[in-house]
Parts: sequence; structure tokens; C-alpha cells
Amino acid sequence: MKRYELLLAWSVIERLNALPKGRRQRLGEQLLKLEEFPDLFSEFAITASDGRRLDVFIFDGWAVFYWIDFADRHVKVLDMKPADYVGRG
Repeated sequence: MKRYELLLAWSVIERLNALPKGRRQRLGEQLLKLEEFPDLFSEFAITASDGRRLDVFIFDGWAVFYWIDFADRHVKVLDMKPADYVGRG
């Protein structure tokens, strides 16, 4: 039984759809794993412009930025950028 529901921002869906099939499948499978234990995936956290904590994990060359909404039991994937982008703003 999943503990959280996974929600993806439209921009993340568009990025995923633009990837080659194999890479899209690998990333998709990893994203689905967030529903069970999202706190185990976080490699580091950043503070968003609104002061909210965003967790980040790196997988297959991509940095995935997500927010664990404990009250609603959602994991909200807000952004996905090439991993080498992290730290440049």
C-alpha cells in the first residue's frame, strides 16, 4: 500500500516525455518509488523562494526537486533539471 500520492508539475511531465524511451522509463520507475518512502530518497534539501523546503535526489543525470506534503499525503515533484545544473541557480 502506498503511503503518498505522487503529483507531477506539468513542466516535469513535458521534460519526461521529451526523453528517450529507456531513460523516461527509468526515471518514471524511480519517481513512482517516491510514493512509498519519499524521505529516503532525499540527497540534500534546498529552500525554495517561498521558504518551503524542497528535497532533491539525483538519478540518471537528472536532479529531481520535490516537496513532501505530509498533511495531504502527497509527494509533489515540482522540477527536474539536468544534474549538472544544480548549484548554478
